[in-house]
Amino acid sequence: MMQYVIIAGLIAFIYFFYFKKKPEQKVSKESSSRDKKEDANEMIECAQCGVYSELSDAILSNGKYYCSNECIEEAR
Repeated sequence: MMQYVIIAGLIAFIYFFYFKKKPEQKVSKESSSRDKKEDANEMIECAQCGVYSELSDAILSNGKYYCSNECIEEAR
């Protein structure tokens, strides 16, 4: 009888510590869409050389996007 109690205890231990997942936090629709936008950066083509760079890294000058200051100087 004691063997069954020990086996049941081991099974319960394994279940609660290895298989039972923690409850997921509920995320509002606004924050989840904001996270998706941060993960997926838009790519912009340089007006001078044609290289694509992330919108966050691109430089806006005279209404056009450039990949670097060198391309801005060449465009002038």
